[in-house]
Amino acid sequence: MAKFESNYCPVNETLKIISGKWHLLIIRDLFFGKTRFKEFKEDKPALSNKVLTECLKDLESNGLISKTNIDDSKITEYSLTEEGKRMNRILYELAMFTLEKDDTATDDESEEMTNIFKNTLNID
Repeated sequence: MAKFESNYCPVNETLKIISGKWHLLIIRDLFFGKTRFKEFKEDKPALSNKVLTECLKDLESNGLISKTNIDDSKITEYSLTEEGKRMNRILYELAMFTLEKDDTATDDESEEMTNIFKNTLNID
């Protein structure tokens, strides 16, 4: 059996970028069409403005999202960068891991959710 004895681990490096409590959920939201600060908070009552602001800054500084100010207004929109779009497979596999273990969803519900994630995340 091969041993992994490096101080550098690509999995660990990726986890440093996405392991914040809300990071993957914000990325998921962007894939599902949310683009504005208030939209990210809609289904996350425990997410404070301060923490969301920090999360968005962190994702932006790591090159996963970009921030755009709309015209000269105070409206700000966020979008996935090409690097951020590469997170699609990670999100998909996380969703499939749960769906495959979930005994509460019917087969039809699981299939529907699988198709939603496949289509939204652009999985072949």
